Amino acid sequence: MTTATPASGGLLAIGEALIDILTTDFVGDLSQVTTLQAVAGGSPANLCRFVQHCGGAARLVAAVGQDGLGEILLRSLVAAGISTEHVAQLPDRATSIIVVGRSRATPAFIPYRSADRYLPPVDAALLAGAAVVHTTAFALSRQPAQHRILDALAAAAAQGIPVSVDWNYAEPIWRRADNAAAVWQQLLAHQPLLKVSLDDVARFTGQAELGAAAAKAFLQDVPARALCLTCGAAGVWYRAAGGPWQHQAAAPVADIKDATGAGDAFWAGFLTGWMQGRGLDDCVGAALAAAARRLGGQL
Repeated sequence: MTTATPASGGLLAIGEALIDILTTDFVGDLSQVTTLQAVAGGSPANLCRFVQHCGGAARLVAAVGQDGLGEILLRSLVAAGISTEHVAQLPDRATSIIVVGRSRATPAFIPYRSADRYLPPVDAALLAGAAVVHTTAFALSRQPAQHRILDALAAAAAQGIPVSVDWNYAEPIWRRADNAAAVWQQLLAHQPLLKVSLDDVARFTGQAELGAAAAKAFLQDVPARALCLTCGAAGVWYRAAGGPWQHQAAAPVADIKDATGAGDAFWAGFLTGWMQGRGLDDCVGAALAAAARRLGGQL
């Protein structure tokens, strides 16, 4: 069992804060949309909110437009107890939005991106005060954000600060950048705390029918400090660096309200436990419990 060292400071998440335009009903695909509602979203922003709910501390570096949707995001962060000091408001960029189909499984989505791509460079003093520095594949998929985030992660790693990555890869998001494989290798050089879903691996490898065994084989030699392969209702496979794969079952949820954000809740539970110095098994247990609360509508 691997045990993390308790860390001072909290999570520093760098990446997208955007508006999720959600279908009000469950849909099989987005061609079935009838009505929509706007809610605050973006994986790093969601992660910060969930870390706060799990008893941790979190800060966010992001960029939104100087518009009404940006105001919604800023108010939601303040309401969650998250500082907006490092969330830039850009007068010449619209707040990014993503249309998401409400689903009990992996949601379908369509992104419309602008401001999130132009987040500011990360201040060195902000990095120095972090216990963990986190980002996502989504945030890394466009310039100039990609360069700024990679620079921040390299600076954090050079100071011995753990790097966390949610590799929420989707090919349409990366189509213009076309360097996902190179960025993946740069991230692995930092021996990150790594979360990746079965769907993420399937999309990244181009294998539509990928199962857990094949995904584990792909990830076997990944030099992550800790690695979680989430498999939805089939639970999570996880391992420490150089260690064997282990499995924990997903917590049962009698009535799934919405799968949107469940992965962010999972990783919030994990990272909060990690920052508290808990063992790997306990971090995964806390992650599964947080994901179940999100699925059931309690988080």
